[in-house]
Amino acid sequence: MSGSDATSAGYFERAQAIIPGGVNSPVRAYGSVGGTPRFLASARGAYVTDVDGREYVDLVGSWGPALLGHAHPAVVEAVQQAAARGLSFGAPTLTEVELAEEIRSRVPAAERLRLVSTGTEATMTAVRLARGVTGRDRIIKFAGCYHGHVDSLLAAAGSGVATLALPGSAGVTAAVAAETIVLPYNDLAAVEAAFAEHGSTIAAVITEAAAANMGVVPPLPGFNAALARVAHAHGALLIQDEVLTGFRVGPAGWWGLEGAVEGWAPDLLTFGKVIGGGLPVAAVGGRADILGALAPLGPVYQAGTLSGNPVATAAGLATLRAADASVYARVDAVAATLQGALTSALDAAGVAHVVQSAGSLFSVVFGAAAAERGAHDYTDMLASESWRYAPFFHALLDAGVYAPPSGFEAWFVSAAHDDAAVERIVDALPAAARAAAAATPRG
Repeated sequence: MSGSDATSAGYFERAQAIIPGGVNSPVRAYGSVGGTPRFLASARGAYVTDVDGREYVDLVGSWGPALLGHAHPAVVEAVQQAAARGLSFGAPTLTEVELAEEIRSRVPAAERLRLVSTGTEATMTAVRLARGVTGRDRIIKFAGCYHGHVDSLLAAAGSGVATLALPGSAGVTAAVAAETIVLPYNDLAAVEAAFAEHGSTIAAVITEAAAANMGVVPPLPGFNAALARVAHAHGALLIQDEVLTGFRVGPAGWWGLEGAVEGWAPDLLTFGKVIGGGLPVAAVGGRADILGALAPLGPVYQAGTLSGNPVATAAGLATLRAADASVYARVDAVAATLQGALTSALDAAGVAHVVQSAGSLFSVVFGAAAAERGAHDYTDMLASESWRYAPFFHALLDAGVYAPPSGFEAWFVSAAHDDAAVERIVDALPAAARAAAAATPRG
């Protein structure tokens, strides 16, 4: 393409002629905010640049992996060296062992690990394992929590599904849906009632360690620990999904902030995002006896040609090794500064809201009800004034700040967000807040 066609608008038109919706993951289509998706050409540190040549401070971070910032030199060097040795072998390599050992050193609850390529694969495998070792069929999940596009876990999911205002997905059969019990998030009484009625048929409870796919909705104090207690009392397992929170909110993920301190552990954990450093790596980990049920040791089958890919695991290992205490301190400090600036700007514009956080993950929820009580579940999120987000987003974009193109997503910062990057974001917030104040509900 050349001339005026070599733009985001031109590329999007071209993409729509060959790719459904013009994108390969729905939220990229800007469906909830409108306008033309930005086609990105490059990224470095805290910044991304689109094909039109415009630079933005990035608050998406590839939806989580860019903890160190984009194109971190140590990660790029590791990838280049690994690629020079070969792109894929279909055989064991040392790097996948080292990555698994690094994960376990941070999260001892992951006694054994199986590497896969995507978060969806990880949660799918965790659910299959839970069913295989318990001999039960049903799974409890929470409305608004997203665990990838596994058929049985799409009911009342958040993130892209919430953005598209779909309750689930076409193509999921009634029989599969019937195996899933969907409960309100943060509602322990509902969990206890479900076990009282269906306990002997429930294989596992799966939950995001801290919900971040319907906007950020942290678990109430003690909620996750209670899930483990109730599940175990009925012979079921707890699967804690740390695809987003794992190694992003702290050196040991959310479990390090909660379970490691309180003295409890889930039976299975799923990881992704950060452990690939921007390349496709995910994992399911947990109790050694449960992971021992996986083939080739046990009867639960799982396989993947690209599982443990040497280039991808090199990127993940380099990322985790570079993610020291100073990285987490910087990420936490930047997140705290931006949350304060976001609140100040919206307060000054008279916009009722609450900024909710889970570690360094945060998002804004608009509306008087949220401002007064907070948002604790999916119903609260759907009742928010989410229509204020589109003009808010575009005002930031116009100012050179690339925020998530959906109000139902978490904001991500990195250790590469230096003072200049933070200042640009802070300077852009007042105009964005005024745009949110002037917004009206869409008919």
